[in-house]
Amino acid sequence: MIPPSPTTGTPVDTPIDSSGAARPVAGFLPRDPAVLATGLTCGIDVGGTKIAGAVVDPEGHVVDEHRVVSPADSADAVEDAIAGLILELAGRHELVGVGIGAAGYVDAARSTVMFAPNIAWRDEDLRSEVEARVHLPVVVENDANAAAWGEFVFGAASEAHDMLMVTIGTGVGGGIVSNGALFRGGFGAAAEIGHLRVVPGGRICGCGNHGCLEQYASGTALVRETRALAVTPAAADLLERAGGDPARIDGPMITAAAAEGDAFAVAQVAEVGTWLGEAIASLAAVLDPGSVVVGGGVSEAGELLLEPVRDAFTQQLAGRGHRPVPTIVAASLGNRAGVIGAADLARR
Repeated sequence: MIPPSPTTGTPVDTPIDSSGAARPVAGFLPRDPAVLATGLTCGIDVGGTKIAGAVVDPEGHVVDEHRVVSPADSADAVEDAIAGLILELAGRHELVGVGIGAAGYVDAARSTVMFAPNIAWRDEDLRSEVEARVHLPVVVENDANAAAWGEFVFGAASEAHDMLMVTIGTGVGGGIVSNGALFRGGFGAAAEIGHLRVVPGGRICGCGNHGCLEQYASGTALVRETRALAVTPAAADLLERAGGDPARIDGPMITAAAAEGDAFAVAQVAEVGTWLGEAIASLAAVLDPGSVVVGGGVSEAGELLLEPVRDAFTQQLAGRGHRPVPTIVAASLGNRAGVIGAADLARR
């Protein structure tokens, strides 16, 4: 059953004045709850390296999709790319709204990206910028929150009441659903678990701090560490896959090698899983989730990642042996969780 509200705060549903606006597709469509509830919406997932978009129906089915490379070095370029992707899909379908999952801190009004560690956004009114380009009602949500909502409503946590979503891609994101509602905190910036400090004085992070979780448990960290060790004898088979050039090693190559039994690649994926499992155990001490869903590109490693996550979680969980243990499962919507969740949040 779909919960009545996706947030613990009050959504901002104020129609946007579009007088004098051009009509690039079908003219500006004001925010109408009845129309949003039954029409097709567009979900956008803005990552550090790519932007994915999908047309989604009210039952969470993807009708159409498209993706483009993210020009993450320029705010205007990213917004142009988002708008171009939306207009591409709007040219093929009649859309009634857009939900954007953005990597960064999003304000409680679901409009402004206050800070994005991996994209050039600082207090960027993303909703207004995109609405001005596509002439459709837009809501903005943190990308991991959007993925969490997608899995909660339509995916792996659809039977849960309380869940924690962990996404592992360019960085590490998180989303929390508590008592059937998306928890966004007092200012809209909750669940940024990738920026938990796990190593005091550790590696510098894009957020400006040192030792954040995503510097050890993200896809970026996996590739960085694997390349650094690629000159060791244990990495000979993986290095051969890369044509002898460590710089050609990427996440899918590591995952594929691990799936085929390459012991070195398996160990690199397991290292990420261990960091992640220990962090989830710390979060469970605060949140006590009924279910933990792991998504993002690195989660495609499946049990090669999840088994070390569960092992580390069990070893570090406070009160282990005397409390219920949440399930830790892979996201069932895969990399579509973010776009499906964002599209559904556009209706609410």
